[in-house]
Amino acid sequence: MITKAAEAALPTQYGKFRVHAFVDGKGKEHLALVRCEHRPHGAVPVRVHSKCLTGDTLTSLRCDCRAQLKASMKYIEKHKCGILIYLDQEGRGIGLANKIKAYALQEQGMDTIEANVHLGFKEDMRDFSIAADILKYFGVKEIALITNNPEKIKQMKKYGIAVVKRIPIIIKANKYNKKYLDTKREKMKHLL
Repeated sequence: MITKAAEAALPTQYGKFRVHAFVDGKGKEHLALVRCEHRPHGAVPVRVHSKCLTGDTLTSLRCDCRAQLKASMKYIEKHKCGILIYLDQEGRGIGLANKIKAYALQEQGMDTIEANVHLGFKEDMRDFSIAADILKYFGVKEIALITNNPEKIKQMKKYGIAVVKRIPIIIKANKYNKKYLDTKREKMKHLL
């Protein structure tokens, strides 16, 4: 389902990575940031991160995406080994414009799930099969998944990747994302 398109060095403020660009069958582009000075026996630390332009790039406080991305890159750098997979599935898979529509509905009192459903979508449209394909490209079959989301664990296993350990991400809530995080914990069963 994926084709590797390019590879280069990517020095970041959190460490030096090799960035690999992949294109899926629908033409969407995904990245894998790889840091492996040594290949561990068994599970490789992995973060599967869905694109969040508003959080990751524009530093929105409405979500915890940027904080999770930063914490994951720091974890991988600290351990000198890991893979961060950056998937093009903005707004839980509904796209950027619809995500902004969902924000407007949240300003009227809906939570993130209610807003997505009101717009005619499932509560979460993301598919992590591409992440599994990218891991298989690198020959990775066992991972220590950096996540709070049980659905990622379930999908990784479904697509043939053994999740032998979960590494939690502890992010402090703020006044703008508290309801969002409460919804993730209470309705989506995130392990916060």
